[in-house]
Amino acid sequence: MDRYSDIKEKLKNIAENDEQTEAVIFIGSATRTDVKADEFSDLDVVIVTEYTEQWLYGDYPERLGKVHISFVEPTLGGGKERRLYYDEYRDVDMILLTPEQFCKAVDDGTMSCVMNRGYDVLYDSAEYSSILDQRIVREVHLCEFTEEEFSNMVNDFFFHNIWAAKKMLRGELWSAKMCVDAYLKQHLLRMIEMYSLLKYNVDTWHDGRFLDRWADETIKKELEKCFANYSVEDMKIALYNTAKLFASLSKSVADMKGYDYPQQAEKYAFEYLKKAKIIPLN
Repeated sequence: MDRYSDIKEKLKNIAENDEQTEAVIFIGSATRTDVKADEFSDLDVVIVTEYTEQWLYGDYPERLGKVHISFVEPTLGGGKERRLYYDEYRDVDMILLTPEQFCKAVDDGTMSCVMNRGYDVLYDSAEYSSILDQRIVREVHLCEFTEEEFSNMVNDFFFHNIWAAKKMLRGELWSAKMCVDAYLKQHLLRMIEMYSLLKYNVDTWHDGRFLDRWADETIKKELEKCFANYSVEDMKIALYNTAKLFASLSKSVADMKGYDYPQQAEKYAFEYLKKAKIIPLN
């Protein structure tokens, strides 16, 4: 049963009776065939209209049902996105783009990033469907980087190992925590993606989506030790385990890609972690 069927029908009715609305296109889990929508899925919709303000700040969202939570944020293609919760905790993300913004995003490949796993055109008065059929390639996400990008990321990662350790020692726990469990984890995620793609040729999705399905058991076990509570001692353990896992994966990636590994960066960072007593002595 489609939890969003009534909202979809109302979207279609609004579009058909609004000359300014040129297209309504569903993306995301509602259109996927590989990992289908479930009871936790939201409804992602791209609305192409000359009058985005009516959707962003006008009464159009309220015509779809009772709004419980709603806010606006920047989104792809230079547009804005209204995110809402309706009854029964149904969340709808509306990406609002003008026709000019939408066409540019299709031409420069921006739309491919959110439509390459599937899309469904609910309404189209401007014949965008034919353009999408030509320009959107249905393909999976691949995490790839050049040797220069790889070397830069490894150096960036180990630089911020020292930076985070210094913040801990100074007593700046918030800054240290955000570095260990946010900034460094983004680098670690990219290395997990690349390692998994090269070793297992798996679909690594994006932003860690479904990582617990595609990452191997060894990595998932190591990740249990990589996140910290809000205390210096716990952050030390998380930083060390994060650095250790990143180093192991990045060396494997370098071997598989034939890249030079920035050994000096790792050596220098681990020497500081030992000096700062981040690395356990035993």
